[in-house]
Amino acid sequence: MRGRQPARNARRDGEFTAFATVTGVRLLRVATLLTAEPPDANPRARRLLTLALAHAYAHWDRPPGEDPYERTRAHLAVRFARGNWYRRPPLVRPEGPLAALTPQERLVLVLRRYEGVGEEQTAALLGLPAERVYRICERATVRVLRPPPPAPGRAVVRRAPSWARGAGRPS
Repeated sequence: MRGRQPARNARRDGEFTAFATVTGVRLLRVATLLTAEPPDANPRARRLLTLALAHAYAHWDRPPGEDPYERTRAHLAVRFARGNWYRRPPLVRPEGPLAALTPQERLVLVLRRYEGVGEEQTAALLGLPAERVYRICERATVRVLRPPPPAPGRAVVRRAPSWARGAGRPS
């Protein structure tokens, strides 16, 4: 009996290592999109992914019918939504097309458009009505595809060169 436990743990570790190797890059991309950090400087996204993978490892021996990728992605999304990931001031300035979105808009847009999760499944995951998820996704899509014009401020007045305005012309 005692000889089975180390073999089972070795098998479990091997399966999880293969899972993390295959899906880690995609899950890191999802976390980076959620946090709106630059891909090369994303400490919050890496921390979020580490916590999601730790949770996946702790619950690795679930029934075989469950997809570990979906479970890990769901944990990552819920941890981002319910945690204080979006309440802290950013360590690095958000950039990219999703930086202008609110955290909830980013979350819904990434789940629906990038990951292809269904509207009802996203709504159940976030505890929102399906109509609300639909409206958030549509609003976020419009904001990404058609960003608002720059705020009116000081207009840059370009003056024509002096020779074009008539200055310096011989009379």
